[in-house]
Formats: sequence, structure tokens, C-alpha cells
Amino acid sequence: MRILITGAAGQVGLALTQELASLADLCLATRRELDLSRPEEIAGRVSEINPDIIINAAAYTAVDKAEVERELAFTVNATAVQALGEWASRKKVPLIHFSTDYVFDGSATEPYCETHPVNPLSVYGQSKAEGERLLLNTGAASLIVRTAWVYSSTGKNFLKTIIRLASEKDELSIVSDQVGAPTSSDQIAQFIHRLVSEESPASLPALFQKSSHLVHFTASGWTSWHGFANAIVNRMRHYGLEIRASRVRAIPSSDYPTPAARPKFSRLSLERLDKVLDFHPQSWQLALDKVFDAMFAEKSLS
Repeated sequence: MRILITGAAGQVGLALTQELASLADLCLATRRELDLSRPEEIAGRVSEINPDIIINAAAYTAVDKAEVERELAFTVNATAVQALGEWASRKKVPLIHFSTDYVFDGSATEPYCETHPVNPLSVYGQSKAEGERLLLNTGAASLIVRTAWVYSSTGKNFLKTIIRLASEKDELSIVSDQVGAPTSSDQIAQFIHRLVSEESPASLPALFQKSSHLVHFTASGWTSWHGFANAIVNRMRHYGLEIRASRVRAIPSSDYPTPAARPKFSRLSLERLDKVLDFHPQSWQLALDKVFDAMFAEKSLS
């Protein structure tokens, strides 16, 4: 079985590479091998690879920068996704694509289910929502996996930023009125491993159709960014890491303005994940413990 992983150098792509290495012949495509900003080249390049399954972990994720790079964000997150879907549809190849909580406006009071209407607040969210729409319209055997608050031991993300700032600053000020489920890239990769290891490529389309081609996946439980930061600092103390910050102060979003608006409520319902795909994610706290264990073992905490 040959699996194409796009965005292989990103935090989800790296986790997928490690998790699926023993399962299949992996074709790892970074931007150099498959540039999604050039959608016209996608079909030819994917035909050369000729995968049995495509996992699209590539995306334009610079949320604030997207406000001034709208065309590029839509090219990568929408037009390129359509091109992948059209190829997958023609070749009858299953395609797994990742999307985001940013397709919602965050005004809900209960976890968002898959059927809730999208209403993105930012260009990034709009481009991801359009990518979902275009992919579904191709008729490909696809599964869109919406996730949220992704972090890992590699790359630039909230976890790595808090570890750095806690060792540099006397006090941290973290937004407390945005809530969601911190989700490690390892958790996502383990879910995808379960999907592709228990099902053959030929049987995935039926499973995707049973899921209505869309599922929400995050860690279980929820917290705020402030709560997540506190948990990170507490784990730093557990490992005896140097911490300069004596306080993690809670602030409202209005005290930390950003070019792109963020949804304040990013909790995603996991009911379809549970009932249709029979998958039960670990809590965000346990997943965070495991990431710290791995970082400490690899001495990559700084």
C-alpha cells in the first residue's frame, strides 16, 4: 500500500510519518515536492506518485498573515484541495483532508456537530471552509477531519511558545475567554493509523460515506488557552525545568488584539467519531503528559 502524505514537514505530517512508517510505503511530499500554491501542477505530480491513499496534511496556516494574503490562502486551502479531490475522484483513490474549528464563528454554547452551518470569522477560516466545499463537490471518496488547537513537540505552536516564554518572562498574560480542546499531532496520527490499518483502501470509501465525509476529531475534554498554559507550566515544574514566570495571568481577548478574529468557542462534538468510527480520544491532559514524556526523553524541551 502506498500512501501520499502532503505537508510532510509540518507537525501533523511529521507525526503521520512516524505513526504510519511501518504500515505502508510512504511518499512524503513537502512543499518542494508538491507545492500547493501551484494547483495546476498537482495532478501531474500525484500521477507520478500514483498513491493508493492520499492524506492531505498541507495547508496555509498563517492565520493573521492570511488577512493580507487572501489569494494565497485560498489557492492553498481551497483551489489545491479541489485539484487533489478531482484527481482522487478520477482515480477512485481515498483522500483524507484536515480542516479546522476556524470554519465556525465561536458563538455556540454547546460543542459544534458536523452539521452545524459554517460561518468563519477570518480569511483563514473562509479558505478552509471553501476547501471543504470544493472537495465535497468533486465526488471523491474523501473524509474531512476537522480538528482544533493542534500542537506538537516540533515546530512553532502554543506549547513550544509557552515553554520558551515561561523561561524568559516574569509573568505570562494568556487569553482566558477562548475555549477548546488542545490536541496533539500524535493523537491525530494515531486516529489516522487506526483508520487506514483496519480498513483496506477499497473499503475506505464506504466508511467515509458512512461518516457523511466529515468528522470532528480533538482530544476529549476542554480548557481555555489560559488553562492550557497553566498546565504546560505545571508540567515544566514537574520535570524540574527552569521557570522564570511566577504567574500566569488570565486576560480577555480584547487585551490581546490580533489581525484575524478567533472563534471564542471551539469545542467540537465527538459524537460522530464515537458512534460511527468507534474511536475515543484520550483527554487533552493525558495527551499533554505523553508529549512532555517524549520531549524529555528526546531532550527537546527547549
